[in-house]
Amino acid sequence: MSAIERFANSVIVPVVVLEKVEEAVPTAKAMAAGGVDTMEITFRTACAPEAIKVVAENCPEVLVGAGTIVSVEQAKLAVEMGAKFIVSPGFSDEVVGWCVENNIPVTPGCVTPTEIMAAMKHGLKLVKFFPANVYGGLNAMKNLAAPFVGIKFLPTGGVNSGNIKEYIDAPFIHAVGGSWVCPKADIAAGNWEKITNLCLEARKAAKEG
Repeated sequence: MSAIERFANSVIVPVVVLEKVEEAVPTAKAMAAGGVDTMEITFRTACAPEAIKVVAENCPEVLVGAGTIVSVEQAKLAVEMGAKFIVSPGFSDEVVGWCVENNIPVTPGCVTPTEIMAAMKHGLKLVKFFPANVYGGLNAMKNLAAPFVGIKFLPTGGVNSGNIKEYIDAPFIHAVGGSWVCPKADIAAGNWEKITNLCLEARKAAKEG
């Protein structure tokens, strides 16, 4: 199963912000126990590269990738550490070009027709839509999907268990992103059971509403 297929299967691609490397494996295992086996570890913190490495080495059941990638240097480091996919908050021609050239699945942030066309030029069919709640949410994506047949979105920002079904039911949505299933406070406190339950609830809400 490809990374893109794994996204859809997982339903949620959690945006995980880690402050300590030691938090990485328990967080990954807690989410996997809740049926969410993909993990986007953001490069917002210094421990991110090492956190990706320990998850890649110790949690073979989890597809780990790197988020908030804004340069080719970051993308290279993430892949060296074991990242299986790259997510960017915006569109970088250099980052996307390097990923495509090296067969690394990449999902860049695209919220305008111009950005989507730039992604399509590289052969991409999935783009991140961030922050979704700021840029018009489902209505905006519905209108953008109309002229760009075959393009699907991974919305992040403003998605939660209360509205996830509405998003997942839309034909132009591939999966959703977000950090509500792995809050920083619960990671810091070691509330692994709560994180598992949040993942279970989110997946259930996506299917049953």
